[in-house]
Amino acid sequence: QVQLVESGGGLVQAGGSLRLSCAASGRTFSYYPMGWFRQAPGKEREFVAAISKFGGTTYYADSVKGRFTISRDNAKNTLYLQMNSLEPEDTAVYYCAADASLVVHTAPANYDYWGQGTQVTVSS
Repeated sequence: QVQLVESGGGLVQAGGSLRLSCAASGRTFSYYPMGWFRQAPGKEREFVAAISKFGGTTYYADSVKGRFTISRDNAKNTLYLQMNSLEPEDTAVYYCAADASLVVHTAPANYDYWGQGTQVTVSS
């Protein structure tokens, strides 16, 4: 198993930037493809970005493409999400998740381990 803890959320004005981090402990971090998801009040959890085990492949939701960047540092057991040009529509709780399969998925149901989430609020 792997334990995940997100950090870096907060309140930012539209157009600003935040960098989220996800610290992993337990089983070897590099074993897992990783993803970021978000959930706004009254909405379902949605895919944001995903990255393969060694960072060679990344996927993004259309809504964040060109603004967000997912990356990982396997030596530090940490996943990142750099968020630029933030919009009020990006307001949500952001979760990192680990996928126990060998491939990168975008559906939340494919992910096996989840962090507790970190709140991101973008004011207009």
